Amino acid sequence: MIIGYYLGFVVCDLEFYFFMFRKFYRKFSKDIGIDLGTANTLVYVKGKGIVINEPSVVAINQRTKQILAIGNEARRMVGRTPPHIVATRPLVDGVISDFEVTESMLRYFIDKVHVQTYAFLRRPRVVIGIPSGVTEVEKRAVVDAALNAGASEAFLIEEPMAAAIGARLPVQEPNGCMIVDIGGGTTEIAVISLGGIVISKSLRIAGDEMNQNIIQYARDNFNLLLGERSAEEVKIKVGSAYELDQALHAQMRGRDLVSGLPKEVAISDSQVREALSQSLRVIVNNIKGVIEEIPPELISDILDKGIVMAGGGSLLRGLDKLVRDATKMPIIVAEDPLTCVARGAGVVVEDLEVLRDVLVPQELGKIPR
Repeated sequence: MIIGYYLGFVVCDLEFYFFMFRKFYRKFSKDIGIDLGTANTLVYVKGKGIVINEPSVVAINQRTKQILAIGNEARRMVGRTPPHIVATRPLVDGVISDFEVTESMLRYFIDKVHVQTYAFLRRPRVVIGIPSGVTEVEKRAVVDAALNAGASEAFLIEEPMAAAIGARLPVQEPNGCMIVDIGGGTTEIAVISLGGIVISKSLRIAGDEMNQNIIQYARDNFNLLLGERSAEEVKIKVGSAYELDQALHAQMRGRDLVSGLPKEVAISDSQVREALSQSLRVIVNNIKGVIEEIPPELISDILDKGIVMAGGGSLLRGLDKLVRDATKMPIIVAEDPLTCVARGAGVVVEDLEVLRDVLVPQELGKIPR
């Protein structure tokens, strides 16, 4: 009896000290929200906003397995390195393809945020956006990578939910709202109500796939070998999903597949539109497919508010018009669509206890260290 009493006292005392210890650490650590994207990683710091927006690229020396550069510096190396130095993306289609490199990249970003804080005090709580269609193993990989990179706790939030919060949609109200988030690796389509996702669809077709469409089009029609960066530049300069009022033109530079010599050809917006048509058709058809599954009680809310588009892919010229014509519904492009997921994760970071319900269920999303 007496022993049990003393054991209970010791346990309560340890819990109190553990609570005070964690409270002490939080004064020095800066809780952060991360949009861990296939193309770019954005970091939101509590009380400061988005402080990092860098490519999700890591340069590695294959001989020594040493990481040479991360982010902007590594992006500049893409296609310009000797054979033993590889600039790689550790995330493919929104999920981790190289665990150790992703862990190093996360540690780099966490350390960059805490550059003026002692290393042993860098123990932030982290909220990370993930695609809605990932498996339990892929979720665990993200959490483990964050914890190994120095986070004290790791929480997960589905990207369409984060994008909706970042676009200032009333996700916790009993009204339906629809978000289409077109990123680098995935397109997320979701209907949200009462802080939860009612219907969702995750496609592995997005900005990167569109770049590949342009590369394939250049190969098939011009016998031109085009690099990924060059294809993305063409997409940004003249890419469109809908016929434009004024024609646009750009130059594509690459290697002639016949002669092997450098080659430059002109390409118009109509040709790029033709190259992108297949990927755009898949995205639009899936948006229509999700709309067909929406409960009738929510469809009237979405008709009133419209479909909100976020992510870098939503900046493609005329994409909103293409979706509007296909769905017969109003389309709204979110303000600063590139940062919607990061801003949404940041809103959760600012008030984690109140918005805990929008996170992935606790047993999956929070694993204390």
